Amino acid sequence: MPDTMKLTRAEQKARRPAEILEAAFEEFVERGYVATRVEDIAARVGVTKGTVYVYFETKEQLFEAMIRHISVPLEGFLARVSEQKGTAVERLQRTIEQIYDLMVSDRRLREMMRFIIAEGSRFPHIVDRHHEAFIDPLDLQLQSIIDDGVRLGEFRSGPAAFSDAVVAPAITFLFFKLLFDERRVLDKDAYVKAHIDLVLHGLMA
Repeated sequence: MPDTMKLTRAEQKARRPAEILEAAFEEFVERGYVATRVEDIAARVGVTKGTVYVYFETKEQLFEAMIRHISVPLEGFLARVSEQKGTAVERLQRTIEQIYDLMVSDRRLREMMRFIIAEGSRFPHIVDRHHEAFIDPLDLQLQSIIDDGVRLGEFRSGPAAFSDAVVAPAITFLFFKLLFDERRVLDKDAYVKAHIDLVLHGLMA
């Protein structure tokens, strides 16, 4: 009877691109783009450098594919935000809380933001694509919640009804995490409560 726990060669081949991208992520985290070598990525997977080039023709192409691979959880996050029910106040509060939960729980997404900040001048098209695929949709969804609140009389119309300003404290929190990691502690729960309090008192009619 064949061992069903063993992967067939076809199954191994199908998994190989994802394995390479995972290994590339770890190498880029440790070394940065310039210092990362394709042979080191291959060694992490246990394949030759030539095998990596079968799937990704250049290191730049590999880097771009790695960013897309790491970004996948953001797609699910955007879907969850769009499916939320309740009042505008409830949806806005949940969305802000979920943004922080995502930043704290998903190390890979935090590191992806570090890549984008550090390597953005080298790959402006990657930054633009990331913004178009994830930041713009999140911004639009936040603005839609705020506009619903204004229309329903929950929020007042005014300068505070601006999604970029509403999300700005979360970006500051992310930068703090990227800069200090575990060396300095920022009370996430207290920070989130303060953020929501400031936003709602600025918006509520």
